[in-house]
Amino acid sequence: MGSQGKGIVNPLSLVAAALVILMLAATTAGCTGTDRQDDGKIVVAVTIPPEQEFVERVGGDHVRVILLVPPGADPHTYEPPPGVIADLAGADIYAVVGSGIEFELAWKEKIAAMNPGMLIVDCSRGIDLISTGEEDHSGTDPHIWLSPGNAKVMVENICQGLIEVDPANADEYRRNADAYQGELDALDREIAGALAESGVEKIMVYHPSWAYFARDYGLEEIPIENEGKEPSPRGIEHLIKQAKEEHITVIFASPEYSTRSAEVIADEIGGTVVLVSPLAKDYLANMRHVAAAFAGSGSP
Repeated sequence: MGSQGKGIVNPLSLVAAALVILMLAATTAGCTGTDRQDDGKIVVAVTIPPEQEFVERVGGDHVRVILLVPPGADPHTYEPPPGVIADLAGADIYAVVGSGIEFELAWKEKIAAMNPGMLIVDCSRGIDLISTGEEDHSGTDPHIWLSPGNAKVMVENICQGLIEVDPANADEYRRNADAYQGELDALDREIAGALAESGVEKIMVYHPSWAYFARDYGLEEIPIENEGKEPSPRGIEHLIKQAKEEHITVIFASPEYSTRSAEVIADEIGGTVVLVSPLAKDYLANMRHVAAAFAGSGSP
């Protein structure tokens, strides 16, 4: 998830892991992304769970997905076990989010080097990225998938990648992508209608994951976390004052992150903390849940 991450990956541990990867890769020499697996499926690696749904919806029975950051893990700091990385020696595609997730900043080049035959698909291609103004990370907000419109672009990039490595099934990939993109269009209309009817204009969140969502639907995201760090006591005091002034009674937090500061602010304003996940695999259902939570957070 990018420039707002809570921690920095330990460089020494990355070096050690890279050595392990190189040794494991040596034992799998000859097994590159250009070789089909025994079951004939296209092996696609993805970084986060929502991408897994995108690939499975487009690829259908023709794909097998390797998920690198499992459910509940923090993509800012997660380090994959050597066995998972070794599996990538046989992958045909690595569909990177491409927008500055810290996991990919740390691992993408190493993964690509161990499997030169693997196609790297940049799912962010064609998306207008939001700048964070920070220089110590990628400088862009990585949470592109949390916009149904952006998800459509990601699905298209995945479709084109599958067609490139498996042109024999191009027509099926195209049909599947078109059908899923139609569902994303319907989701977009549903969310826009619900939020417009609710009158909600501002959401206070612990982790600033929702900038693309907010941009799409005319919301203002007020983050508690600042550049990946917990707020200072003065910062919490300011947020409490702002929440009261804006009549905010719901603080949104993610199950993947700490809820401590969100609970402190909620207690002070007589509000509640509601969990919304930016990383759930069931994308359509999760985004409907998130939209309903945001829409229901307005003043009665």
